[in-house]
Amino acid sequence: MTSWLTPDWPAPANVHACVTTRGGGVSQAPFDSFNLGDHVGDEPAAVAENRRRLTGELGCRPAWLSQVHGIEVVEADPARVAEADASWSATAGIACAVLTADCLPALFCDRAGTRVAAAHAGWRGLVGGVLEATLDALAVPPSEVLVWLGPAIGAHAFEVGPEVREAFIACHAQAAEAFVPSRNAGRYMADIYQLARIRLTARGVDAVYGGGLCTFSDEQRFYSYRRTARTGRLASLVWLS
Repeated sequence: MTSWLTPDWPAPANVHACVTTRGGGVSQAPFDSFNLGDHVGDEPAAVAENRRRLTGELGCRPAWLSQVHGIEVVEADPARVAEADASWSATAGIACAVLTADCLPALFCDRAGTRVAAAHAGWRGLVGGVLEATLDALAVPPSEVLVWLGPAIGAHAFEVGPEVREAFIACHAQAAEAFVPSRNAGRYMADIYQLARIRLTARGVDAVYGGGLCTFSDEQRFYSYRRTARTGRLASLVWLS
């Protein structure tokens, strides 16, 4: 697991989390090599082997989701693949897991180390309220929540249309600060990390960590859908021991 990322956040000792990188798997190009997405066109046997290796390394059972860029949150259950974009758990040994390749993965825990959650937040899910829905599912006071923001597309690479900017500003006027005009007329560069922080702060969550890693620019470690449409997926996981 040395090539994987471990969140730098003051989580309780029984809360564990990681983000996989591209290395250490068996998938062939363009999915090379540790692709964990079973919906991207990779060989099913390769994805299965990568997931087997992941489970063996972590010593817990990931609960995979069928992600649809929505705001549905479910209780993590390794026995089924739910259609949702976030999951939570209060059961030791079950990992909440989300797959990304530019979208923002957000990991949650409470200060007491009793509940964890993971959310997949592309811009549609973010503006729709997937982070807020995850907080609601955790059912603990916002002051007791810690959040870590994992690798996502950086502000210098995330160009969007005016409708995206307007959708965020309609929810929070402060979101205007997260957009700067692009060199392409009428379009904007968006800071997805800043947008997430604005929404979390608005819900009373001040303990937000991470941010600053760019999937688009770090081709060696991360998959990026915007860089290469046919590509693999990283996994961000959080679990209790």
